[in-house]
Order: sequence, then C-alpha cells, then structure tokens
Amino acid sequence: MTTVPTGRNTADRRFFLKNSALALVATALPAINFAQTAPVPVATGTTPQFSPVPGTWRTFEVTTRVDIVKPQGTTRVWLPLPSVNSDWQKSLESGFSSNGTTRMEDDDKTGARMLYAEFADTEAQPFLEVTSRIQTQSRAQDWSKKLAVAEDPATLKFWLQPTSLLPTDGIVRKTALDATRGAKTDVEKAQKLYDWVVSNTYREPKVRGCGEGDIKTMLETGNLGGKCADLNALFVGLCRSVGLPARDVYGIRVAPSAFGYRELGGNNMASLKGAQHCRAEVYLTGLGWVGMDPADVAKVMRQETSEWIKTAKNPLIVPVNKNLFGGWEGNWMAYNVAHDVVLPHSKGPTLGFLMYPAAENAAGRLDSYAPDDFKYQISAKELKV
Repeated sequence: MTTVPTGRNTADRRFFLKNSALALVATALPAINFAQTAPVPVATGTTPQFSPVPGTWRTFEVTTRVDIVKPQGTTRVWLPLPSVNSDWQKSLESGFSSNGTTRMEDDDKTGARMLYAEFADTEAQPFLEVTSRIQTQSRAQDWSKKLAVAEDPATLKFWLQPTSLLPTDGIVRKTALDATRGAKTDVEKAQKLYDWVVSNTYREPKVRGCGEGDIKTMLETGNLGGKCADLNALFVGLCRSVGLPARDVYGIRVAPSAFGYRELGGNNMASLKGAQHCRAEVYLTGLGWVGMDPADVAKVMRQETSEWIKTAKNPLIVPVNKNLFGGWEGNWMAYNVAHDVVLPHSKGPTLGFLMYPAAENAAGRLDSYAPDDFKYQISAKELKV
C-alpha cells in the first residue's frame, strides 16, 4: 500500500479540516455489502413531508472515472476530493488507480483537496479513477441550543472577504441593506436574506452545469435566474456584505431523497450526471455555522412538478422552504468550500469553484459541464457497515 501525504495542516485550513481522517491510497478498497435506495415519489393528495433530522449516519462510496478519449500533448486532470470534516460529514479514505503520474494537492487557503494526474503525450488512453468513502447525516438547526465556544475571529474575518465572483460592495451591499431593513439580530438578517433570494430569484433549467455564481452581473442586469452556484452564491454574497460570515459548500447528491422529492436527490446512483450541487452556510452569533439552501427551494418550485410553482406558500413548497433554512438532508456529499481555485500545474484560468472534474491538454481546458464529451462518470453506493 502506497500512502500519499495529506498535506500541511496550516492555520488557514484548521477551520474546516479539524481531525481529518482522509488518506489517499493507490489500492482497491475492501469489499463491502452495498445498499441501493430508490426515490419514493410524493403521493398525490397527501401532505408532503420534508423534515431532515440528524442522528443517523450513512456511509457512501463515491467513484469518479475519467477517460481522455482524444489526448493531445500532455494531459492534466484534477478531481475534487471530499475534504470536509464536521458535525454532519466525515471524509474518510480515498483509493485510486491510473496510468498517469498522480499526487494529492492541497489548496492551503481554503482547505480544498484534489487528486492531480499528469499523462505524457505518448499515453494513448489516459484514465484516472478515484473512489472515496464518506459518512454523512442530515442536519437541522436547534435554534434553542447556544454555541459553547465561538469561532476563531480570524476565521470569521476570512469568510467576510469578497472574491472575484462575490463582491461585497456596490449593488450587492445595497441589495442586502434593503432586504435586511428592520432586522436586529443575525438570525433575522439571515432569514430576510434567505426569504429575499427565494422570493426574487428563480431556477433557470437552461443554465449550464450549476451556473457560474457571478452575483454582481445578476443584480446589475436584473437577470436573477440561475442554478445553485448562482442562487446560493447570491445568498452568501449578500450575507457577507452585511457582516454575516458565509460560504458556499460545493458537493454532489449521492442518493435519492427519503422524502419523495425527486429534485432533491441523486436518483440514479449508478450515473450521477448533473448531480453536482452546492449549498451554503452562514455563521450566526451564538449558534455557529448554520446550513442554508434557498437554491433548492427554487429548484422544487420550478421543476418538481410539470407546472412552475410561483409561491413558497404552496403546500408542496412549505416544508422545503422551512427546513432548508437551518438544515439539509444527508443524501449529499461535500467536497470543499473553495473559491478562486488555482489548479496546480495548470496553464488555464483560475476556477471560481472546484465542484467538477477538470482537465486540460495541448488544446486547452476541457469542458467540465459536458461529461459525455469530457468523458467522465460519477457513481455512488451506500455501504452496509
């Protein structure tokens, strides 16, 4: 067994990678019995339920396979690895196989981890396959439970900073100030911003991938349609602009929803094409980091039924809207919280975020939003442990 070093445990990474158990090994993982779940649709005429409750840990094995069909010159591949260890996710070991030169890379600024592979121009069929094990549970905020120890002030300051796609001044701050008018507490501010995103934005199915998250352009043009990387980024940017530390959490759905909502799950675990999904967290005084996902409210409103639901007061939407303020279902794996990612050894541009496989060759950067052309496949299995 060959073990690759997991990288430095720097001060910048401690906020999100405490007690990390991730090890990357060039070997097959031991065999385990698998359980495959299937979505149970919401029954017609019934009152829908969506009430994730923490307490039950689930274990998943997630495999990403990349095959470069038409290599040109030196080929480079970067695969995000789960690097989140928290009260709701444990990132365990990862195994890989490849015919290239591989090593693990760390973004010390944000704690993101990735497996990097490089293939010589003589390699006719470059491939890279990574299998990661994680444990995850649902999260639901106990609003009566106060945080015993506050977060490190330097960490909170870090999550107030603007990024290339998340400015915190100008129209972003003006929008947030208007939306939070009258709010006195952190919770009230977060609730008003969450409600503003749900009420003023919408899911746009035609957007490629998960969107780009260019929130300034969204607000300036008034085009507030998008997907999770747009809508949740907007929530995060609005929060930061009024002093609420916030961050996007980038990941992928790995199993169907237990509550029957088709749009809230990875329903084909054998092929999680398009299952990438980012959520959000905001730090609230006395409560700590709290999960949020207004983008999934918009997704259910637009795509759960054949008719676009325009109000969050619809009975199908009410439980989703209520419970995604403060929580989410544990059928999802987080990769990282990284913005403005510089891919090591890359000749291409900086990424706004790292949620998809990335690759480049002599012709340039491959299209991560086109898995069939790029030729990558992601699948998941739930483990019986």
